[in-house]
Amino acid sequence: MSEAVSTVAFMGKTTGLLEERFVGDIEGRFFIRAYQRGYRWGVDEVTQLLDDVAGSRGQSSYYLQPIVVKRMADGRWELVDGQQRLTTLFLILQDIRGSLPSARARFELEYETRVGSQDYLQVPDEAGSKQNIDFFHIHKAASTIRSWFEALGSGEIQAAIDFYTDLSRRVKVIWYEAPEATNSTELFTRLNVGRIPLTDAELVKALLLTRAKGSPGQPDQSLEIAAQWDTFERDLRTPEVWAFVTGHANSQATHISLLLDTLAGGPRGRERLPFHTFGALRAEIHADYKAFWNRVIDLHSLILGWFEDRNVFHKVGYLVATGTPFDELVGAAGGKSRSSFEATLDDRIKTKLALTDTALSGLSYESAGGREKASQALLLMNVETIRKMKHSSERYSFSAHAAGTWSLEHIHAQNAEALNTGEQWTSWLRLHRDALVSLPLDEDRRRDLIRRIDHAIPSISREMFRTLERDVNEIFSSGDEAAEGDVHVIDNLALLDSRDNSALSNSVFEVKRLEILRRDRVGSYIPVCTRNVFLKYYTDEGAQQVHFWGASDRRAYLEAFRGEIGAYLTEEVSEA
Repeated sequence: MSEAVSTVAFMGKTTGLLEERFVGDIEGRFFIRAYQRGYRWGVDEVTQLLDDVAGSRGQSSYYLQPIVVKRMADGRWELVDGQQRLTTLFLILQDIRGSLPSARARFELEYETRVGSQDYLQVPDEAGSKQNIDFFHIHKAASTIRSWFEALGSGEIQAAIDFYTDLSRRVKVIWYEAPEATNSTELFTRLNVGRIPLTDAELVKALLLTRAKGSPGQPDQSLEIAAQWDTFERDLRTPEVWAFVTGHANSQATHISLLLDTLAGGPRGRERLPFHTFGALRAEIHADYKAFWNRVIDLHSLILGWFEDRNVFHKVGYLVATGTPFDELVGAAGGKSRSSFEATLDDRIKTKLALTDTALSGLSYESAGGREKASQALLLMNVETIRKMKHSSERYSFSAHAAGTWSLEHIHAQNAEALNTGEQWTSWLRLHRDALVSLPLDEDRRRDLIRRIDHAIPSISREMFRTLERDVNEIFSSGDEAAEGDVHVIDNLALLDSRDNSALSNSVFEVKRLEILRRDRVGSYIPVCTRNVFLKYYTDEGAQQVHFWGASDRRAYLEAFRGEIGAYLTEEVSEA
């Protein structure tokens, strides 16, 4: 039997019937009008459906995508959306019938213009597949289904029985019966072009507003909730709000789903089954929609409260940006005062960073796990630098961070061994040629090196490049022997939006300094500590060498690191 029957406002217009329905309970005659294309699922889509159903065993319910229908005057269903899924399910049931004669589809598919398709679905033989493109795809799907069961060998019959049981008792569709006055072509277009309203969030909204309409004698709160829903969606669409709680750029269609998914709980990412959120929240909405909506309000308020608090904003934003799921932080905040929650955040950051002072100073992106750990440390330094600014309203832009292509960059690269094509060599030489102009250098030496670069570029070879690279690096060296240490450790690394510019990545300090200045002039987002490094903010005035990166710069940079993130470093373990 069907479950969770509700009358809903669909796309804010008219009412219709929304329910969960087992595949085995789908029955009737489905009419497919000419505005729809024919069956077009291929091997991948059919195999995915078979694998998903089989792989979902152990789940009490597994939801397929929605089926949208409209009742016709003669009792048939006009199939507005779901033709591909329903046709595939019909073919699967036809195949299972070969192993289990009692199995059968309780529905039929009819076509307004595709003559013969209804009969061909009964026996999709190879000979008939050559008649037209629709028959070809139907036969291909049937063959894929047959191969999938045959691959199970001696377990084929039992697999057919199990699959039929799944379709009858566990696998459901979201069944939406549109009102008879609905324009089918318009509805089909809206479902399949651009906006697809029957997502988890839209299903929750439809059920919630239906419950909020109340019964005779009860107040109608649906308009109030709908207005709040739109406000919450708008708030979460703010790029800085969205990035700080998700770690992602503002890219998905429905943002309030973050609140709903968090309240529903369950697996994340690819492990999350389709319509898990709707299934998990449905009973709660039916039981007490006001209590449910109050939970949504509270979660929305919690997010905005975190966002407005500069300390919490930066700490939560950092944890999310480095992989901590938002719902974990919501759970950690439960029942805690603001100060207690902040202490919890501090502990989580400390645990995630997991660095002693000694480990920080020796942190290299070439060591096992070093690249990720160095990225975490650099991001934390940038976040903490801004968070601790007194009398400032500035915030670290997690939105810019989410949208960028951030990489660990050598502040000063001592060689360009990673470059191995003529295009890369030419780009590298041009970058350094331009930087020679501002370098304090004997004029004759400058002109000679520029002349040699200009002469080499049109017919550059590996040998020519390596010779010029050596001479260029010598000129751009500070002459500080202590600066010739390991270039891969933290005191020679910064976060930079690289945009896959390998020549820039392998350039010396002066080239990168000029690029930072150029990006700053055009308004690009540059992390505060990256800007500070290339403007020599951390180096004592007496040790300034504006065009070079030397040992004194590296020492000052490391001390700044300690000062900004020292509170999150763990104690050294003394040897017994």
